[in-house]
Amino acid sequence: MARRLAVVLVAGLVLAAPASGDNSGKLGDVQARLNAARAKEAHLTAQISDVTGQIRSLERRVGDVSQKLSILERDLALHQRRLDQLNELFAFETERLTFLRRQYGRVVRQLNLRMIDIYEARDPTIVDVILESSSFQDALDQLHYLDAIAQRDKRIASLVATARDEVHVARERTKNVRSRVHAETQVVAVRTQQQREVKGQLLANRSSLSGKRSRQKSQLASTRDQEKVLIAEANALAAEDARIRSRLAAAQGATDSTPSASGLIWPVNGPVTSPFGYRWGRLHAGIDIGVPYGTPIHAAAAGTVVLAAWTGGYGNYTCIDHGGGLATCYAHQSSYAVSAGAQVSQGQVIGYVGSTGHSFGAHLHFEVRINGNPVDPLGYL
Repeated sequence: MARRLAVVLVAGLVLAAPASGDNSGKLGDVQARLNAARAKEAHLTAQISDVTGQIRSLERRVGDVSQKLSILERDLALHQRRLDQLNELFAFETERLTFLRRQYGRVVRQLNLRMIDIYEARDPTIVDVILESSSFQDALDQLHYLDAIAQRDKRIASLVATARDEVHVARERTKNVRSRVHAETQVVAVRTQQQREVKGQLLANRSSLSGKRSRQKSQLASTRDQEKVLIAEANALAAEDARIRSRLAAAQGATDSTPSASGLIWPVNGPVTSPFGYRWGRLHAGIDIGVPYGTPIHAAAAGTVVLAAWTGGYGNYTCIDHGGGLATCYAHQSSYAVSAGAQVSQGQVIGYVGSTGHSFGAHLHFEVRINGNPVDPLGYL
């Protein structure tokens, strides 16, 4: 696109340039300026492309981190669920162990009380049991009953003790597993938090780069818009230039004024903000002098006002014929102080600085023309 624009601008320059003179140097200058403009646009485009690449890279990293974070969060949830279940199991086993310890204590106390009773009452001998029995079968039954009571007490105590010991072992095992799972959960939690922080930083970086890219795009769009405006201004001024040359040629042919005895003076005091030469593919036919709005404009030399009227992109435009084919012109004025046909002296106020026509702000566009053709004013001031 930039190459086509360059071709169009160069072609337009060739058509708009006067027939006399060698344009090869001007075309080379235009090409150099166009190359500089393309380089600036390419630089901005490359910057935007680079930032876009960084954003894409960050998005891929965010995707990778998000995937890892999702896995870690699921793993953390599973570990936490398992830890919760182990806590419940440990609490249940603790409660059961407490119950069995109480039961064992109760059984042991009962066994001890029974032993005390037997000790105090003394164990009945086999002879006593037989003598007190009504029959031999009754004696056997009583002996069997006494033995059964003793065995049952021992068995109950043994069973409770065994159950207590088993629950204690299970509880210790659960405690160890719970400690291990708790440590694993802590590790997963730390890794999960680290991934969250990495993801947060990546998202912040992506947001920052997106903002930077938006600003660069805005700057590029602004540069392109300004380029269009400047090209439009240059085209408008170039279109007016041919008419100005004709009008100056006709006016200078009809006047018998003579050049001022002194050289040209500066019409206003200020810095040159834009020099004479080709700009945006068109000739900038004068110099721009930066001064405030309303600053008085002084005639650069004595002469006759041959033009004081609105002139396309020049806005309010005044030209003074100084004789001998020399003329000076003053553009973008806010208002006039002289009219066409007036005789002016060097230094006389002929208008006031403004920003009429194609202009980006208050300044004086000052031209020096020889036989209607613009030349660099700095060679005459």
